[in-house]
Amino acid sequence: MTDALVIVFVKNIKLGTVKTRLAKTIGDFGAFEVYSELVKITEKAIERLDIDKRIYFSNAVVDTKWQNDFKTVQNGIDLGERMLNAFNDGFAAGYKRIVLIGSDLPDINSTHIVKGLKALTNSDVVFGPAEDGGYYLVGLSQPNTSIFTNKPWSQPNLLKETLQELHKNNVTVSTLDTLNDIDTYEDLIVSDFYNSNLKLQEKIQQLND
Repeated sequence: MTDALVIVFVKNIKLGTVKTRLAKTIGDFGAFEVYSELVKITEKAIERLDIDKRIYFSNAVVDTKWQNDFKTVQNGIDLGERMLNAFNDGFAAGYKRIVLIGSDLPDINSTHIVKGLKALTNSDVVFGPAEDGGYYLVGLSQPNTSIFTNKPWSQPNLLKETLQELHKNNVTVSTLDTLNDIDTYEDLIVSDFYNSNLKLQEKIQQLND
């Protein structure tokens, strides 16, 4: 057991349930293909890290994925409660520094995760800001319930409101590089992830011809 932990929140890759905003433009099959590729990037970002990992699936554990890592299912009514429960599980198990990431980031790599964990040696909390006003990474060096309670999930003021509350409560915070996730067609077509993946472009083109 390491003193640090990486938690990954991943949606079960099921047709019609992933990247629903994107699916409105490129269809359920196209969204399925995009999310499948994004999960591969997430797998690559953590696979060589010599740090304990816990994979939290949205609905059901998939045995063929993340084969050597601890796997379970997210527990909670909303995203905040699910993240809070995952962090609490980690701290209860004895981990001292924990970062949590999602699985829809085309530009994430192991460096972001390592920097996040390193920041927690000096800060109570670390965030990886997302361009849409949320965050792609959150890390804690001690339990904190307020971050995950009564927050405007999926709204552009999420990180701003969270930071204001933490500052008011004298909680020390670090931030990482800002990244963009893929939620809409506009996000997709301007991303290097999409423009450098000819196979994905061809699949989506065929699906929408």
